[in-house]
Amino acid sequence: MAAGVLLGCLCLAVIALPSQEAAASRQSLDVELPLASSPLVMESDHPFALTMPDVAEPNLPESWEEELPLTRETFTIQSGDSLSRLFSRAGLNDRALYELMNESPEARALHRIMPGHEVTFEIDADGRLTQLVYDHSRLSSLVFTRADDTFTASEIIREPETHTAYRQATIDSSLFLAGQRAGMTDSLTMELAGIFGWDIDFIMDIRSGDTFSVLFEERFLDGEKIGNGPILAAEFNNRGRTFQAVRYVNSEGKADYYTPDGKSMRRAFLRTPVDFTRISSPFNPNRRHPVLNTIRAHKGTDYAAPRGTPIKAAGDGRVTFAGRKGGYGNTVIIQHGQTYQTLYAHLHNFNRGIRSGVNVRQGQIIGYVGSTGLATGPHLHYEFYVNGVVKNPVTVALPQADPVPKAELARFKAQTQPMMAKLEQYLESTTVAMTGEDTLGVN
Repeated sequence: MAAGVLLGCLCLAVIALPSQEAAASRQSLDVELPLASSPLVMESDHPFALTMPDVAEPNLPESWEEELPLTRETFTIQSGDSLSRLFSRAGLNDRALYELMNESPEARALHRIMPGHEVTFEIDADGRLTQLVYDHSRLSSLVFTRADDTFTASEIIREPETHTAYRQATIDSSLFLAGQRAGMTDSLTMELAGIFGWDIDFIMDIRSGDTFSVLFEERFLDGEKIGNGPILAAEFNNRGRTFQAVRYVNSEGKADYYTPDGKSMRRAFLRTPVDFTRISSPFNPNRRHPVLNTIRAHKGTDYAAPRGTPIKAAGDGRVTFAGRKGGYGNTVIIQHGQTYQTLYAHLHNFNRGIRSGVNVRQGQIIGYVGSTGLATGPHLHYEFYVNGVVKNPVTVALPQADPVPKAELARFKAQTQPMMAKLEQYLESTTVAMTGEDTLGVN
């Protein structure tokens, strides 16, 4: 009995007082335990073997700064819109407009916004303008981008695709109708008339049966035609006479039209200072004046045109008179060097800046058709003088403009001969009669 009691006490002592090894083992275990917030996994083969679960590392961005979402909205400018109204429509106040206009000098261009153009606003989550894009044409955009507290400006230019096209027509009533039937725009027809306007009087010389052929550029953006480029080469047959012209860009980047052998298509003077009007009264030294009813020499040519039709300077020169001149009414007189002088009378008003002493260029608008002075209706009275002697402006021989310089003839031929060859190729390949509807596309 005593032995049993003693054995029981010893067992209790063992339980109550663990050995040093056990204590050490427990102490080691206590040190190796993970934090209570992490789940523990017990391995089945050892009651004290603890492992941590696999935890995937988070994908952290290179920068700890949070990227704020941006919103973009595009508005088409309507008639009557202002910058302030556009900013308000985008949810921005006048302060945002002031910041852009104050921080970027280039933003002054936004004062010239036009209906039909587009403005795109990019705004961050804090409501700040981060970027503004002004599409002022299909090929050009002005971009303002925020950089800290300022805006930087840049321009994006898109280059259209260019293809070569060919049109030909026969005139049966008018140049414009023939051009329209051939699929040409009115502006392209005007360009054609401008090229040959020194050799052909498109008011007096055009006859039914005249023909023309044109090689020109067409421009495309994203597969859509957006307009025409310049005429590259052309031929015009007028009353049995054949005229050819080719476009040449010289070494200084200036473009002009020449004959295939390098002579300028231009003359020192325009044959007519107004576009496509009729002659209401020709040059006539013995004409009876319609207002005074007396025989009085008509020293010029009268071109009937609607009031306000632009009048062009016939050639480069210096304005020697711009004002009221008796029966001529509002008049401009231009001196062209020592030899030539032109006079333009009955003007409704003068173009801005036209006054005595200013220099003008050929084709520059100097005034507008009117009926001031002794005139029965709106028209331009035009006189042409050579060494002080009045000449018929319709028939006077006009001096030629400068040809291609000899130093550039080789460059001229290298640039223009391929275009003339292409024009000739399509002229020769046309075996059907030209009706004004025959058109060919050239890629």
